[in-house]
Amino acid sequence: MSFLWGVMGGPSAGPQPSGAETIQKLCDRVASSTLLDDRRDAVRALKSLSKKYRLEVGTQAMEHLIHVLQTDRSDSEIIGYALDTLYNVISNDLEEEEQEENLTKVDDLGSQFTEIFIKQHENVTLLLTLVEEFDFHVRWPGVKLLTSLLKQQGPQVQQIILVSPMGVSRLMDLLADSREVIRNDGVLLLQQLTKSNAAIQKIVAFENAFERLLDIITEEGNSDGGIVVEDCLLLLQNLLKNNNSNQNFFKEGSYIQRMKPWFEVGDDNCGWSAQKVTNLHLMLQLVRVLVSPTNPPGATSSCQKAMFHCGLLQQLCTILMATGVPADILTETINTVSEVIRGCQMNQDYFASVNAPSNPPRPAIVVLLMSMVNERQPFVLRCAVLYCFQCFLYKNQKGQGEIVSTLLPSTIDATGNSVSAGQLLCGGLFSTDSLSNWCAAVALAHALQENATLKEQLLRVQLATSIGNPPVSLLQQCTNILSQGSKVQTRVGLLMLLCTWLSNCSIAVTHFLHNPANIPFLTGQIAENLGEEEQLVQGLCALLLGISIYYNDNSLENYRKEKLKQLIEKRIGRENFIEKLGFISKHELYSRAAQKPQPGFSSPEHMMFDHEFTKLVKELEGVISKAIYKSSEEDKKEEEVKKTLEQHDNIVTQYKKVIREQDQELEELKQRITTLMSQNEQLQATVTQQVSQIQQHKDQYNLLKVQLGKDTQHHNSHGDTFQMNGIQTEEVSKLKEELEEWKNKHELLQGLIREKDFLIEKLKSSQLEIGTTELSSQNSRSDGLEHNNELQKELEMLRSQLQLQSAEISQLLIENQKLQVMNTTADPVLGDSGVIVAKSSELEGQLEQQIKELKSEVKALSEEKESLKQHLDSSSSTVAILQDEKIKLQQEVAESKKEQDDLLVLLADQDQKLSALKIKLKDLGVPVEDEDDIESGDQGDEDEDVEEEEQD
Repeated sequence: MSFLWGVMGGPSAGPQPSGAETIQKLCDRVASSTLLDDRRDAVRALKSLSKKYRLEVGTQAMEHLIHVLQTDRSDSEIIGYALDTLYNVISNDLEEEEQEENLTKVDDLGSQFTEIFIKQHENVTLLLTLVEEFDFHVRWPGVKLLTSLLKQQGPQVQQIILVSPMGVSRLMDLLADSREVIRNDGVLLLQQLTKSNAAIQKIVAFENAFERLLDIITEEGNSDGGIVVEDCLLLLQNLLKNNNSNQNFFKEGSYIQRMKPWFEVGDDNCGWSAQKVTNLHLMLQLVRVLVSPTNPPGATSSCQKAMFHCGLLQQLCTILMATGVPADILTETINTVSEVIRGCQMNQDYFASVNAPSNPPRPAIVVLLMSMVNERQPFVLRCAVLYCFQCFLYKNQKGQGEIVSTLLPSTIDATGNSVSAGQLLCGGLFSTDSLSNWCAAVALAHALQENATLKEQLLRVQLATSIGNPPVSLLQQCTNILSQGSKVQTRVGLLMLLCTWLSNCSIAVTHFLHNPANIPFLTGQIAENLGEEEQLVQGLCALLLGISIYYNDNSLENYRKEKLKQLIEKRIGRENFIEKLGFISKHELYSRAAQKPQPGFSSPEHMMFDHEFTKLVKELEGVISKAIYKSSEEDKKEEEVKKTLEQHDNIVTQYKKVIREQDQELEELKQRITTLMSQNEQLQATVTQQVSQIQQHKDQYNLLKVQLGKDTQHHNSHGDTFQMNGIQTEEVSKLKEELEEWKNKHELLQGLIREKDFLIEKLKSSQLEIGTTELSSQNSRSDGLEHNNELQKELEMLRSQLQLQSAEISQLLIENQKLQVMNTTADPVLGDSGVIVAKSSELEGQLEQQIKELKSEVKALSEEKESLKQHLDSSSSTVAILQDEKIKLQQEVAESKKEQDDLLVLLADQDQKLSALKIKLKDLGVPVEDEDDIESGDQGDEDEDVEEEEQD
């Protein structure tokens, strides 16, 4: 221990060893010591020297430290010291002073030591195993060391972890660690792990990373949180940026809805901390990652719709119109809203309806345009507003029409109380600020993009230049400013506007050529040999002149295609024209603008090209070059083809118009049919209702008529009143008919019973004859007799029931006759009508009661009839069974008779043989007894046996 005491700075005798010698001795101690305590102290000493003597420790001790990690896994303290030492050797996170002095050297050391460590893949796998340990002194240094390895040699370490079994999944457990230090460093580790590796990004995302990271952000206070929120947002950006699979998973998992609380801001937005500004900036960037124009259109569109439905877009617009928001956050919010609404009609319509909280309220678009044309606003903010306006008009013909309509004479507010978007664009277009000129020109060009109708309508716009002078068209004013020799940026913006305006619009080309000063100006600009700054303007002038030729309909005799080509040939030269036209696509700023839709310029001087205009140049450059070299005959053929195509298009449009009209007529007819069907159903319902009401009225009328008839005839006679009661007399007659039917059925049943009795008697006699043959037949006969007895009992019961029924029927007949006699013998004329009515009602009550009784009896008779039928069926089945048994018995009797005859024949043969034998015996002299003697002897023996039995 005295050696270690000297190493650690304690008093020792003799000269002090150098750092390299000390490190070598410590390495020998780690390698050779058998005691764990000695090895632990040596590793701790190496850790203390590793920062100052990084190169020496790295070169001499790395192998021994890796061996300690492999062999001393049971001791967490020595493992922690070894991991810390390796981290100090590999990491470049040194003090600022040292880093400034030896920056290149430090980077090289860390990269070299990392390469040595990961050369053996087992070392990284061992490190992943150690990171799984729960012990703080092992896990935390392991996380830091792995993060440092990823910083130094990211792709190589990523590949090793990717092929390691459950390598990424083991690292995901760090996010669930309850110790915040490990969890936070785990986020930093995953940041390095997911950089530029789509496979690892997918694994991390499907290991529930989104849920865990969003939970951490919520726990930390969303945008009000600390640096942990920033780290989580950076990791989310790594997972989502340029990864369509993870973006789709994020959307499908409804995680977009969880982003809405991030952007909740209060009324007082002053005094935001720097960390909150950073967090909100990253949150807005994360939204932009999901709706970036570089993503697939389908994925972007679905995310845009989800953001609208969950209220995220509304929340962003609230920040946009809030007061006190920091400038950089406001700028990023404008860019974010731009990409959320870009190409999505639903979101664009909502943005058009947003109003700023002013008095009177103004549309948000107008407020933003005011900032764009205001030269006192920051350059970055003005670029963001221009991008927002471009995104609002992207694939939005409705929005384009609304902007252009604010410039037309019929819609301009004459009172001048409110400022419209069109007025702001015209004001910016002709202001003294070149950046405002450029932004307004590009914005107006986007309002005309791919919309020929609006290009024609914009030709109607008239501008009042000065008092007393006649108004000038917008097109003429643009060309006037061009010819005045303004700044390059202004001229570039106006030329881009004119090229967009005239492309694919022959009427606009005609209007442009109608001004005799325009073509000489363009040819003069192209023909001159100017400096590099003017080359861009020359190229755009060549493009505008080419558009005037290509989209020329030859309506102006002096400016036909052929004459313009001849003019180019004489004054410019075709090769020179093509060369000047190529200046546009060769310009450096053109290449920058073509990369992405958002204007990304470092300074106002670099704002020259618009992204959509670069697409137009690509489309027209080759076409115009071919058009310049075409002959007049080819032009004629091309014109003929164009005319044919136009005619064809006109025919198609006519047919489309007819089809639309027919579709509208069909829709109208369908609607009329549906209305008529509904009306028909209602009328049918009312008709059925009225029919039922009429039937009810008829029934009521008949009842009243019957009652009136009863009242009038009751005064005449009681018999007549009874006859008027037609319903009761009909019921009595029906009951009589039913009684007659029951009598006939009763007689039929009795006849059937007689037939069954006869059959049963016949069976009895046949069975009595058969029963004398043998014992088996006697048993069967006894069974048959018992069955017949049961049948006889059932028949007796049926007969008694029939007799009872016949008695009831006769009694009913007698009562009916009595009623008829009473009716016939009733006094025809009675003095008092009240007595007659009372008697008639009493008789009616009696009749109703008797009718009810008769109905109940008839019902009972019908039930008895059913039971009789069932009994008859059962008796017929028993008769059939008895007949089968009879046939079987007759067969058995015939067989027994045949057997008896055979036995008799055998006995006769035996008797003959016996008699013949007896004769032979007698002839031989053998005494033979006769059969009579034998029989008498046998009889005597039998009598003796009987006497003995009697004595016993």
